[in-house]
Amino acid sequence: MSAPVVVLDRVSVRYAGSPRPTLRDASVVVEEGELAVVVGRTGAGKSTLLGAVNGTVPHFTGGHLSGRVTVAGLDTRTHRPRDLAGVVGVVSQDPLAGFVTDTVEEELAYTLEQLGVEPSAMRRRVEEVLDVLGIADLRDAPLHDLSGGQQQRVAIGSVLTANPRVLVLDEPTSALDPTGAEEVLATLSRLVHDLGLTVLVSEHRLERIVGLADRLVLVAEDGRVSHGAPADLMAQSPLAPPVVHLGRWAGWQPLPLTVRDARRAARDLRVALGPSTEQVVPAHHASPEDTSPAPVPAPLLAGTAVEVHHGDLVAVDGVDLSMAPGEVVALMGRNGSGKSSLLWALHGSGHRHGGDVTVAAGPAATTGAAASAPGAGGASTVDPARVSPRVRRRHVGLVPQSAADLLYLPSVDDECHQADTEAGAAPGTARERLDRLAPGIDGAAHPRDLSEGQRLALVVAIQLTAAPATLLLDEPTRGLDYPAKAALSSLLRDLAAAGGAVLVATHDVEFAAGVADRVVVLARGRVVADGPAVDVLCDSPAFAPQVAKVLAPTRLLTVDDVRRALPGVPVTVGGAR
Repeated sequence: MSAPVVVLDRVSVRYAGSPRPTLRDASVVVEEGELAVVVGRTGAGKSTLLGAVNGTVPHFTGGHLSGRVTVAGLDTRTHRPRDLAGVVGVVSQDPLAGFVTDTVEEELAYTLEQLGVEPSAMRRRVEEVLDVLGIADLRDAPLHDLSGGQQQRVAIGSVLTANPRVLVLDEPTSALDPTGAEEVLATLSRLVHDLGLTVLVSEHRLERIVGLADRLVLVAEDGRVSHGAPADLMAQSPLAPPVVHLGRWAGWQPLPLTVRDARRAARDLRVALGPSTEQVVPAHHASPEDTSPAPVPAPLLAGTAVEVHHGDLVAVDGVDLSMAPGEVVALMGRNGSGKSSLLWALHGSGHRHGGDVTVAAGPAATTGAAASAPGAGGASTVDPARVSPRVRRRHVGLVPQSAADLLYLPSVDDECHQADTEAGAAPGTARERLDRLAPGIDGAAHPRDLSEGQRLALVVAIQLTAAPATLLLDEPTRGLDYPAKAALSSLLRDLAAAGGAVLVATHDVEFAAGVADRVVVLARGRVVADGPAVDVLCDSPAFAPQVAKVLAPTRLLTVDDVRRALPGVPVTVGGAR
């Protein structure tokens, strides 16, 4: 057995004013050359655990740390983060925010310049990292022109030049499309297997990484920590990817962690499902027995020939998009395909250089405000770019990627109270929505002290409180765990069931599979696919969810769909070993 590189020995961390320790008596050992994945609920303490490894907890964050943390034999009590810089490389969620130069090669060299490395050694080391990461062809590329996956690989390279023994990453794929995420995770796997690097990474989307992990570190909500082999922890973990939930339901042993292993175990299950299940409709859609014709309602949002330019770049190129009452639409595509630009243009607060947009009023919309033509249910419609923000808010809401920009009050309770007041909602409405998404957040806490997932949940709750007819969300699952995403899905389905419309831009294919009626795919600012979610997702190798890949050619998207297709089937549906 290789020597341990990271050791946490009975570590507890308590921040000032916190009612309980964030970490409680945690003991973890990570061996040399292991890929360890840190798992836990939103706000459970994953980032604190990673910060304890790189020394920023408690040296930069404050609070009290008891116990002992050693990294490559160095005790973090006596070695501050600057002393660990050559041993531990840290990669943040947003690589672009951490870049300090203009091009790839300059960024890789910057760390070595700060360490005073000789120019000849610097040149050799930069070339080695370019080759290891497969980005030599990007050496002269401007960092802002790279895709999200390329930027994340450059961020990894910028710390690899210092030749660390440990690499720490906090949700490195949360903002990436499936292809970009695969690039980054393949890079991490190569660093572990080819270079013997020890990697610790926190991740909510376990479907992307659990099959690559050597060890799981599970942080419970009470701060206690357990660790072990992925298959052992996944057998009981409350947080698990769809393929694991499918394996539990079907009784497969050993429990599969990858699509490949699950597909091998699913032969009998695919036979039991049979071709007739190709027409099974996801649970949140209309019943398949309901074949009576329904009147076509007027759209709540309609965009025609929408164009958005960023300088010479055409980000959105003549997009037509409409949404009917009761519809949840997932907007998907690679990083840089134009999703965010389209959302801001539809909302009316972003640039729109061509085309028309109209949105129907919500039930509480201010009367007489720039009303034009009748919309759904006789409500007025407006061009959201031509009304005041206060009027716009009643018609269409937007949850941006940088959700924290919408938070400006000193406490969570103040934000919730203000949301209730501005929306004319009953006191406690915003807090109730927040508790469904991320329960247990201290109302006295400052929003800036929350985790990214908790801040996002707060902003979503605030926007839902306003009850707009149409709600737009840009990557709303970043930082959210599986239960929080399920709660968000339920809230969005409730909004749609009440006659609203939801457009959600997302890279999270599992979330899209569980919530969307329809999927629209953008590429280079144009719509390349628009149809029922089951058709678009099942037919796409990039965007297909795990269940669809395991059970193809049967066209099912989620474990709930499988349960509905085979009601009453006892556990152990073939595949047992």
